[in-house]
Parts: sequence; structure tokens; C-alpha cells
Amino acid sequence: MRTAYSVETVRAAERELMARLPDGALMQRAAAGLAAACADLLGRVYGRRVVLLVGSGDNGGDALYAGARLARRGAGVTAVLLAPERAHRGGLAALRRAGGRTVAPAGAEELVARADLLLDGIVGIGGKGGLRPDAARLAEVAERSRAAVVAVDLPSGVDADTGEVRGAAVRADLTVTFGTHKPGLLIDPAREYAGSVRLVDIGLALPEKAELEALQHADVRLLLPVPTGESDKYRRGVVGIAAGSARYPGAAVLAVYGALRGGAGAVRYVGPAGDAVIARFPETLVSDRGPKHAGRVQAWVVGPGAGEDASAVGEVLASDVPVLIDADGLRLADRDAVRARTAPTLMTPHAGEAAALLGVPREEVEGARLASARELAGRYDATVLLKGSTTLVADAGGGAVRVNPTGTAWLATAGSGDVLSGLAGSLLASGLSAPDAGSVGAYLHGLAGRFAADGAPVGAHDVAEAVPAAWRDVTEA
Repeated sequence: MRTAYSVETVRAAERELMARLPDGALMQRAAAGLAAACADLLGRVYGRRVVLLVGSGDNGGDALYAGARLARRGAGVTAVLLAPERAHRGGLAALRRAGGRTVAPAGAEELVARADLLLDGIVGIGGKGGLRPDAARLAEVAERSRAAVVAVDLPSGVDADTGEVRGAAVRADLTVTFGTHKPGLLIDPAREYAGSVRLVDIGLALPEKAELEALQHADVRLLLPVPTGESDKYRRGVVGIAAGSARYPGAAVLAVYGALRGGAGAVRYVGPAGDAVIARFPETLVSDRGPKHAGRVQAWVVGPGAGEDASAVGEVLASDVPVLIDADGLRLADRDAVRARTAPTLMTPHAGEAAALLGVPREEVEGARLASARELAGRYDATVLLKGSTTLVADAGGGAVRVNPTGTAWLATAGSGDVLSGLAGSLLASGLSAPDAGSVGAYLHGLAGRFAADGAPVGAHDVAEAVPAAWRDVTEA
């Protein structure tokens, strides 16, 4: 599992380690890993033109020491000093001894334009509130450059703890981060500024509880339900789907499709789209008597394409089994009724739906995804799966927020969320907790989206069709 820790936790671990190491040893470890990553990216170091963008903190010191190592291997290294009087003294001396030179920001544009590699050491993990004007101008110059851009620990201008970007920020091709991932490297909008991320182990002793978790194949494999010789459809779990309307029958079909691919033993459908569902999936158990009289289920999915049918949402929320609420169900669900539930609840909004529930503009949710997911989980006392460019799963009980590492932009297509609802609901019915069902469902859905798209447009039904391939890819890895 990939984990990310807050700035406060990282700083504490650094202080504890530095107390046991010779002065400057930790920075040298970081600089060595950074220089090695830069050398790998360049391929050949000798004769290459390297420009360091250097701020006043330890982040700038890491860049200077790494620049000195590259200079000793024959690179032409120039440091652009934003605050010469406050540049890291040891790093600056090391660079000059290695033959590197320094310039003021006013002379940087031509250097940057001719560089093979730019090393962003402007602001470290403690940076808040956006870049100052001189640094912002350098970020803009760097973006226009054809040089490879490497960020030191994280791109300058992004918030390490939240993933927020307020104003100009450096766009990196590679981010070399030290000790652990930082939340901002895994969450949009900051994630898109980070490029590829390379983790350098510098020996930090970190607590077991992380700020963020990102499941990997091995983690998902351990959570997937596997039938045994004693299994029947009820032991495997029955998921109920209360979805669709005369206007949106396709939402019901797609939610059922996702549920059938999710490992449950049976799918019960309740709603006005029964004919469409049974025509496409004859194995579905169809009822028109409402959720209360549909028969035994181990979990419910309610809301996709429901239109204005608040009665079905109310009946499902009154049940004593886990419930997944999506789409129209989010708008129709009474918050007090959700908070009063004793069984688990998983809500799966996209940014627009989350914004409506929180009473804020959509842009606020998209710019502060982590805070928004946590806030919504707290308000509803539920697990929240916030869909989008970075899908997050936050639990009302606190603990690590899970960030989904799979997916593709081609998943932004009508009906894709309905498939995810059915898939995650099926996993709920099979016995997974709400955080696990949401995380595993998002992981498989994202992986299926990649397989189905393969670099081309994809429909929601293609994504559902590819879920078994994603499942096998996880279990056979």
C-alpha cells in the first residue's frame, strides 16, 4: 500500500532522525537521491545544462547540493537565487566548489530557455498560500521551457497537505520526494503538477497511521470476495438496486450491469425499468413492489436515474443493511435519516453533487477535494466516495483517506458512475466494509476503464464488460 503523511508528521520524523545523525547527513541523503534521479532522466550528465531554481529554505539546499553532484559529473550548473542573502550556505558553497555559478532572477529567462534540465527548489513542503511574484514568474518561465523539470520534494506552489493550488505553480515532469509521499502528490489539482513521482528513502521512522492510503494490486487482491465450495447465492451476497425511471431506464441497466460484475451471488432490481433490465440481464430478480417488499438483500444501491422518486430512497434508508446512495438519491436523501442509520452508508457524489450537498460552488470542491470529502463524511456520518480526477474515499470515523490510483480520463462518460455504484454495492453485499467496498470498487472500475478505453473513447457498458478482466489482472498479479 502506498501511504502519504502530513507535513507535521514528516517534520517530526525528520527532527527525530536528525538528532541521531551527523549535522547535514539527512540533507546529503536527499541530495544524493535527487541527483541520481536527475542523472537517470538526463541519460548523460556530462555537458548537459542544468538550471537550479533556488529558494531560501532547506528545499533550496537540497537543490544546491544535488546541483553540486551533477556539476562534479561534468554538467554545467547555474543556480538562480531568489533570495541570495538567505540561500543555504552549505549548499551554495558546495555548488561553487564544484564549479557551479549563480545568477539573480533577472537573468534567468535565457538560461532557462537553453537548459536541458530545471531543478525546482523554490519552496518546500512548508509552503502555503501560493508563490510570491518573483517565484511565480520563474514558474511561468519554466513552463514555457523545453527542459525537463524536476521538483524537489513537491512542485513549488502546491499545498503538500491538501493538494490545493492557489495561483501559479511549477509543473514538473518528475517529482523526487523524500521519505514518504505527501498528500498533495496524490490529489488533484496538485497531482497533475507533479508528473511522475519517485520516492527516495532517507530513513524516516513514520507512524503506522497515515494521512492518505492508495491501494495497490496486492491490497485489493486480499479484499476481493472469493466463493468457496460451500457458497450459494445468499452466502455470496444479494444486492438490491433501486434505480432508474421512465426518463432514465439506462441508469438502472448500467447499475445492474456493474452489480452483476461485482461478485454478489444475485441482483434484485426494484423500479420502473424492470422490462429494460430483464431484457438485458435475464438473471436479475425483478420486482415492482418497492424496496420494502423486494425480498432478502445484504445491501442496497439507490438513486441512479431515480428522478424524483423519494419514496424508494426513504424505504432503502430505513433498512438495516448497508446502503450505497448515488446520483438523484443524494439529492433526495434526508440528511437526518442518513445520520440516524445504524448500518453502514456509502455516498458516491461527483464534485457537482458534493458541492450541492455542502452548499458551495463546484469549483471549491474541485480545488479542495480532500477537505470536501472529509467535510461531507462528517456532515452525513457516512463514508463518502468523491468521484473525479482523483477519487477519494473518506470515512466519518476519521482515519486515513483512501485515494484511488487507477482510472483514465475516458471514464468521464455518461453512465460510468452508475456502473461504479452497482459494482461497489455488490461488494458491500458480499461483506466488505463501506470504505473497502468504495476503495475496491473504484480501483476495479478505474482499471476496467483503462482496459476498455485503451487510449480511445469508451462507453459505460464497455467499462462494465471489462470488469472481469480487471478482476483477473488483480488476482493473477
